[in-house]
Amino acid sequence: MKNEIRVVLAGNPNSGKSTLFNMMTGSNQRVGNYPGVTVERREGLVTHGGYEITVLDLPGAYNLSALSPDEAVARQAIMDEKPDMVVNVVDASNLQRNLNLTVQLLELQIPMVLVLNMIDEAEANGAIIDDNMLGLLLGVVVVRTVGRKNQGIENLLDAITAGVESDEIADSSSMMKGKRISYNYEIEEELDKIIAAIHSDIGRNRGYKPTYPVRWLGVKLLENDHLVREQMIVAGLYTAVRQAERSRAHLQISNDEDAASIIAEGRYAVIRGALKESVVFNRPQEESLTERLDRVLLHRFWGFPILIVIMWLLFEVTFSLGQPVMNIMDGMLKTFQGGLAVMMTDGIIKSLVIDGIVGGAGGVLIFLPLIIILFAGIAVLEDSGYMSRAAFLMDRIMHGAGLHGKSFIPMLIGLGCSVPAVMAARNLENRRDRLTTMLVVPLISCGARLPVYTLLIAAFFPGNMAGTVLFSVYLIGMAMAVLMARIFRHTMFAGPSDPFVMELPTYRLPVLQSIIIHSWERAWMYIKKAGTIILASAVIVWALFAFAVPGTLEVGVLAPSVDVSMAAGLGHGIEPVLRPLGFDWKTGVALVAGLGGKEMIASTMSTLYAMQSQDGDGTDGQTSGFARRVREESGFTPLAAYSLMLFVLLYSPCMATLASIARESKSFRWPLFSVAYGMALAWIVSFAVYQIGMRLGLG
Repeated sequence: MKNEIRVVLAGNPNSGKSTLFNMMTGSNQRVGNYPGVTVERREGLVTHGGYEITVLDLPGAYNLSALSPDEAVARQAIMDEKPDMVVNVVDASNLQRNLNLTVQLLELQIPMVLVLNMIDEAEANGAIIDDNMLGLLLGVVVVRTVGRKNQGIENLLDAITAGVESDEIADSSSMMKGKRISYNYEIEEELDKIIAAIHSDIGRNRGYKPTYPVRWLGVKLLENDHLVREQMIVAGLYTAVRQAERSRAHLQISNDEDAASIIAEGRYAVIRGALKESVVFNRPQEESLTERLDRVLLHRFWGFPILIVIMWLLFEVTFSLGQPVMNIMDGMLKTFQGGLAVMMTDGIIKSLVIDGIVGGAGGVLIFLPLIIILFAGIAVLEDSGYMSRAAFLMDRIMHGAGLHGKSFIPMLIGLGCSVPAVMAARNLENRRDRLTTMLVVPLISCGARLPVYTLLIAAFFPGNMAGTVLFSVYLIGMAMAVLMARIFRHTMFAGPSDPFVMELPTYRLPVLQSIIIHSWERAWMYIKKAGTIILASAVIVWALFAFAVPGTLEVGVLAPSVDVSMAAGLGHGIEPVLRPLGFDWKTGVALVAGLGGKEMIASTMSTLYAMQSQDGDGTDGQTSGFARRVREESGFTPLAAYSLMLFVLLYSPCMATLASIARESKSFRWPLFSVAYGMALAWIVSFAVYQIGMRLGLG
């Protein structure tokens, strides 16, 4: 164990840092200039607990962006002096501004002690600071001081030496190195690309060894930090520099804001979240618009009901606006099929084109308006800052499940697609939390399930109930995710959950361009999937319905009825398991097809009922022709349709999600478990709903 410690004092101007330095080192100081610049360098020595502590007082800086000579010197000193520890001094009466530097220091992953200086002034202003909670949330040791009164100096020196005595500082616990700062999903996605490019460059340039954390380099490149960019170019890391340029351009287009501003807002979101959890005031403070809105939207009693109403409105608007457009598109599709039917001669090719390709893939595309509207609504909530509040409100519920609000972020992402949601779980520091979140994320209803819900709701429920029915399915998925998380965290993954800094960005008006871009990106993904995976799967499903079981008919001859097709043979085999849920063999075939992708359930039903019924005139005013065929041909009741929606919600994740779970967990055990428990849960819930409904006379 060494008996010499090198410490740097970092903080904003006027934070009392220099006063604290003087109290720590007394007369044992040396004053000079940093090499090459006329910036004063002050260094002192203090002996404490058998250690010689060299303290370097850095110039005051608001951030580490090196925009001023003082900031450049402060950053360079931290990086080049290789201190054992950073002592970050903040003005306790102005935490929101001062903690901006703190968050940037955390990104350097250097052991740190956070000093709440001038704590007496903060308390005089009515602030009650829970420094233990603040320390837990940021992952650092927090010490209270009043530098000008020489109060808390001994505690600070104790904290510095304790960091060494607990272990060598370079290998010390996260309570010295701080929590990793995570940004929104879009920033993290671009950071992953830049970090991968940096590693790729380093692999080719083995003579280069970065002296800074790779993630910090990625953040700085994304911020377009000119010093880091020049260093990377000199070192020959061209791939990373070019990737950063592409990432900045992408973020600028999609957000109508430069990457540096988005990252800065992300840092302040972390700060506001930490202060929300750790600081209260015993007297009224002047409120900003964000604070006034949060007083209502984050109210202890009214916040959660408001969240429920907002989410219900999202689905009500989605269905109300999307259904008429979907009906028009379905009428156009049927007209197109009718035109093809007149032009083509009867036979296998005609059946393949009309029933398989157009009916299968086209039957999925008619749901595109709902996809666009839903994700436009989600983009509005995200860009306005409300989605972060939703996570904050869910934090209490998530804690009851053994998780925390941070696990709700992947669940929100799961409303779009489970694959990136599973990947987003990697931001959780605790492995138990990561695995639990990955296993319950597929229970959150993704966009691929929306066509199935829409089809069944349009066919079996009146228009004034559509939004409510759709919302109830999403709500049940969220409830089941929380329930299963609680079960997993109290059985397989038992253990404490880490505290979490909830990001609370300021409220702002959503940017129309950003909403359009986010909605179009999701729509284009859906279109590409319909033109590739779904199209190929639709052709396979068509073949299963079109041809009879081998040996029963001449090879290459269409089956006279879907009832004697290969699909029927498969469906009848699993029908006994599904019959108690209100499903027949045709539903079973659709569910099997849906294992590849949930859109295939709607596509399979489209193909099946198109082959069963070639009549109809498009729409009946309320329901699309597609939905009407499902209502007439399926034999479902509203109860059976709702049972099917719940089964689709809960049963096995799609193949892409299972692959993501395997990749992120580095094991095939968990995707297999996800399939098994998902199937069991879906059967139990659908069975209960259908059987209880039948006994209540709802069938």
